[in-house]
Amino acid sequence: QVQLVESGGGLVQPGGSLRLSCAASGRTFSVDTIAWFRQAPGQEREFVARISRRSGLDYEDSVKGRFTISRDNAKNTGYLQMNSLKAEDTAVYYCAADTAAVISRRADRYDYWGQGTQVTVSS
Repeated sequence: QVQLVESGGGLVQPGGSLRLSCAASGRTFSVDTIAWFRQAPGQEREFVARISRRSGLDYEDSVKGRFTISRDNAKNTGYLQMNSLKAEDTAVYYCAADTAAVISRRADRYDYWGQGTQVTVSS
């Protein structure tokens, strides 16, 4: 079993930056894949980025070049660095993890989820 807790969300101006953290506990040694999803009001949960020990990196096209996903295994923590933020990035951001090397961008392929953290981009 793995537990995830997101942090680092908040209010930023367009063009600003924010770094989200995903702290993992439990059987963290078994985690292969960490991913970030986001969900805006009235919309479905959307894939943002993924990092996997065995299957590498993946980014949604709209965030490519602006967002960077990373992980610090010694700290059992994943990160999402968000730069050049736009109003369209406003959403609740969720951390997800799985013991498998997940390739799919579907949310239902991930076994473990955090509670979400709000990111608001507005002037």
